[in-house]
Amino acid sequence: EVQLQAFGGGLVQAGGSLRLSCASSGFTRDDHVIGWVRQAPGKEREVVSCSYGANGRTYLLDSVKGRFTISSDNAENTVVLQMNSLKPEDTAVYYCAVEPDLKYRHCSDYGFFWAYWGQGTQVTVSS
Repeated sequence: EVQLQAFGGGLVQAGGSLRLSCASSGFTRDDHVIGWVRQAPGKEREVVSCSYGANGRTYLLDSVKGRFTISSDNAENTVVLQMNSLKPEDTAVYYCAVEPDLKYRHCSDYGFFWAYWGQGTQVTVSS
């Protein structure tokens, strides 16, 4: 059974930092993708980051490049999203999600393809 747990959300002032962690189990990392997907009320779901277990390739949403970094430990099936220089528009529920690697579609376009979701962690950035 796939298990996903997201940790690290909270309330932070604009310009501050948060570190989100995803602890996962129940799947083979080398043929799956782990992503951080955020959902804000009234906004489209966005793939903030994703990481391929097979080759270590990672992706970051353009709007967070230079501010967020993604790292992973495949042996432990953990993915960490370090979020710096947070902006109010980053406010959302951040979900850790898993999908088998889709060879025909990049993980940045997995919006409706994620097979498994964690419970999410709320990130609120005040101005």
